[in-house]
Amino acid sequence: MLGNRLQSRQAITPLLLLLGVIYQAQGNYAAAAPLYRRALAILAKALGPEHPHVAASLNNLAALYQAQGNYAEAAPLYRRSLAILERALGPEHPDVAQSLENYAVMLRETGRADEAAEMEARAKAIRAKYE
Repeated sequence: MLGNRLQSRQAITPLLLLLGVIYQAQGNYAAAAPLYRRALAILAKALGPEHPHVAASLNNLAALYQAQGNYAEAAPLYRRSLAILERALGPEHPDVAQSLENYAVMLRETGRADEAAEMEARAKAIRAKYE
């Protein structure tokens, strides 16, 4: 029975995420945040904390915090998402490149241009392998 409930909850995560994206695009961050957090909790429980879908959900929440200017909350989520993707998919995967680029944008916004440039260079090297 528990498995069925977990599967049902996991099945609604795409809807939670989509609604979160819509609210975020409208600037309704207060409505988006709990949806992203709920999806993250469901995915982590259903798939385990090291799954790439969990990393994507962390990235969504980080981007929301970044959009709000809440860099102290966003940075550790970006780092955790990146670490999960590197372990799960390997350090040369295109999803890792995207994660590096997302984190680099936030680093630039916070005046950490040198760190951002390192991330961007690494992302560019990964993408070059797939061209």
